[in-house]
Amino acid sequence: MNLSPRWKQSLALAASVLLGALSLLAAGLPALDEAARLEEQGRCKDASALLQTTLADTNLSPRLRQQTEFELDRLDRIRKDYPLTRESLFTALQSATRDLTPTEFEQWLEAGRFDRRSFDGEERFMASSVSNLYFRHPELAGRRLKPGGTAGYQLSVWKNCQNLLAAVVREKTNYVLPTRFSCTMTVQVKPDIVPAGEPIRCWLPVPRRYPFQRDIVIRFSQPLERQVADEFSPIRSVFLEQPSAGLQPTVFSVDYAYTAAGVRFDLQPKQSRPVPTNSPAARFFTLEAPHIVFTPEMRALAAELAGKETNPVLLARRYYDWVSTNIQYSFALEYSTIRNLGTYCLTNRYGDCGQEAFLFMTLCRLSGIPARWQSGWATFPGGETIHDWCEIYLAPWGWVPVDPYMGIWAMQCATHLSPDQRLQVRDFYFGGLDQWRMITNSDHCQPLWPAKKSLRADTVDFQRGELEAAGKHLYFGQFSYDLIVHEILMGVAE
Repeated sequence: MNLSPRWKQSLALAASVLLGALSLLAAGLPALDEAARLEEQGRCKDASALLQTTLADTNLSPRLRQQTEFELDRLDRIRKDYPLTRESLFTALQSATRDLTPTEFEQWLEAGRFDRRSFDGEERFMASSVSNLYFRHPELAGRRLKPGGTAGYQLSVWKNCQNLLAAVVREKTNYVLPTRFSCTMTVQVKPDIVPAGEPIRCWLPVPRRYPFQRDIVIRFSQPLERQVADEFSPIRSVFLEQPSAGLQPTVFSVDYAYTAAGVRFDLQPKQSRPVPTNSPAARFFTLEAPHIVFTPEMRALAAELAGKETNPVLLARRYYDWVSTNIQYSFALEYSTIRNLGTYCLTNRYGDCGQEAFLFMTLCRLSGIPARWQSGWATFPGGETIHDWCEIYLAPWGWVPVDPYMGIWAMQCATHLSPDQRLQVRDFYFGGLDQWRMITNSDHCQPLWPAKKSLRADTVDFQRGELEAAGKHLYFGQFSYDLIVHEILMGVAE
């Protein structure tokens, strides 16, 4: 498992970031601790006032100033995730649920079926409360007025898994059915967000080089002048800059093409070997990291599931199967507002694709199995969306993909498939990946290039773009994003 110079640099930088975060925690700034306590109590105005007073201290170190500024901004981010009042939530549920009564709604509130928070005595509910109700309570599916998911899409996913498996056997390789894609990503800053003529800096995600993602060509951008990160960057971007259009949308876009292959490894436990402990990558990707924390609860679960098993393949599979059957899918709060994504998922027993991946990665690292983030977009026709999954290192195969969300989707959501088909889909995504992916990240919490001067909108991932103007970040809601994907017939001129 040799590391390229770029990877060594990336690992060193990530280690520095982690050490810096630990140093900050060790400093134990009382104001940050107190502000966190006030926030948890719902006293957001008091927390905000305390943080603003702290920022007025001219002797505050640059590191603590940056952290305090983020905590102040985080309070506003949290509020944006909870826009619904009790009345507006009931109205939304009535339009989505057959025969819902006020009495039943109150019973659901009492049972804690919705994510809610208090903001200075004002009760608010999460934006995705209606969708998450049906994810977490599938018994209500028959009352849903706008059913989600289709039989055709589910069958297409299963058929694609079968085609990839057959191709692996036929071609005797782990990378099969290469597919050429043409993509255009567009980000539009909303009118009047930034004064006319003020420069806006923009980072857009583009594919990075991988064994199964290659022949990447950046064909066009708006504006034309651009900086493109190294093709092996763990967070690959195109950097663009142009003046704000003022009262008109300011449009940034990038057009690119790439080839992605499906992946499938036949992970036979008898062939498994211990991970080389002298490998720098193995040592790094078995450590604690932001959102991968070895809490007592995580240690207890890993030990319970592992039992006396020591085979890395069987251990990872136990964790994958447990997540597939015990964690429910839910739309997530913004990642930057959550202290520990893996623990959040375990505590609540629900989460989105990234939170589920963090939980799985934490369990693997606790057992000495290297695990790292992988993310970008899922582009399967009918299911195009931002998406996160991960890779684990298993000797002698190397890095192999694992998508915990697809295990959950197969076992809990793919209700139009037969039980055997659902198991086949679940099994495929342990060591397999479909070709309908655009991978831009190969690790989490990585810094952008060139460096962003302001706070990140997403401190963990990079899929929707990042923007800033006048040294301040633009947050989600101030810009829109869209990815258009077309399949190109192999051998046809682009």
